[in-house]
Amino acid sequence: MNFKPLLTIVAACAAFSVQATEFRSADTHNADDYPTVAAVKYMSELLEKKSGGKHKIKVFNKQALGSEKETIDQVKIGALDFTRVNVGPMNAICPLTQVPTMPFLFSSIAHMRKSLDGPVGDEILKSCESAGFIGLAFYDSGARSIYAKKPIKTVADAKGLKIRVQQSDLWVALVSAMGANATPMPYGEVYTGLKTGLIDAAENNIPSFDTAKHVEAVKIYSKTEHSMAPEILVMSKVIYDKLPKAEQDMIRAAAKESVAFERQKWDEQEAKSLANVKAAGAEIVEVDKASFQAVMGPVYDKFMTTPDMKRLVKAVQDTK
Repeated sequence: MNFKPLLTIVAACAAFSVQATEFRSADTHNADDYPTVAAVKYMSELLEKKSGGKHKIKVFNKQALGSEKETIDQVKIGALDFTRVNVGPMNAICPLTQVPTMPFLFSSIAHMRKSLDGPVGDEILKSCESAGFIGLAFYDSGARSIYAKKPIKTVADAKGLKIRVQQSDLWVALVSAMGANATPMPYGEVYTGLKTGLIDAAENNIPSFDTAKHVEAVKIYSKTEHSMAPEILVMSKVIYDKLPKAEQDMIRAAAKESVAFERQKWDEQEAKSLANVKAAGAEIVEVDKASFQAVMGPVYDKFMTTPDMKRLVKAVQDTK
């Protein structure tokens, strides 16, 4: 029997499968044009060009592949290629990611961007490799503030409130330092929690307040701006390690290039969402930030425990 035609077909099929590599990436945001969702789609376009059509990325948002914690677990074992999550859920996995999560660390969005674009950001991303993740990029998540049915103008106003936080020890400590009752809860359950009164408040950026429809449940957005914690895009080290060096470099380059795109989309989204929530009857309240900052010492004492963490905090503070 002549196996040559069969071998030719098998080889052709294998070549085709290589040409059609479609990585999968997860995101929890509902809107298909949400900045982080759009950024990974843009990264896919860049990767397709760089790889001559060999690689692209399909984004599964709307929690189609699970919660942030579930997608992190899938990426760890190589069952999923990429996930975009807030940096909070990564805190227990690669501890240096706690640094950009610290309250009132960044003085402005510009300060945050400059810090994370430099050696500080690179070191934090690299620190995730030992835990099984390739840290590719930090995306903007704006400034997070508290929203509730009443204004939170000073730290005293937060006392006793049940405030939803991400499932992260640091976020629990941050809100507890305010005298509030931190209530860890998946992002997808926040709307119902606010509606039913299971929680009194949540904290997030303006676009999330808008696109997740949380503004329908509570109308007072108090600009504590207590955190400018970024989003992080990670890739499975299991998958990454199977790729040739040239393709690994393509993925890293495409991810880095997608950052400026995400920031532009973020700034546009923030302006649009601010207009949306105001139109929906939201009240944007200025606060006494100093009263909140004054109670954050114990949070730094508890979490910034290693020389590397303290060095990175100082490096951020020294970034002008």
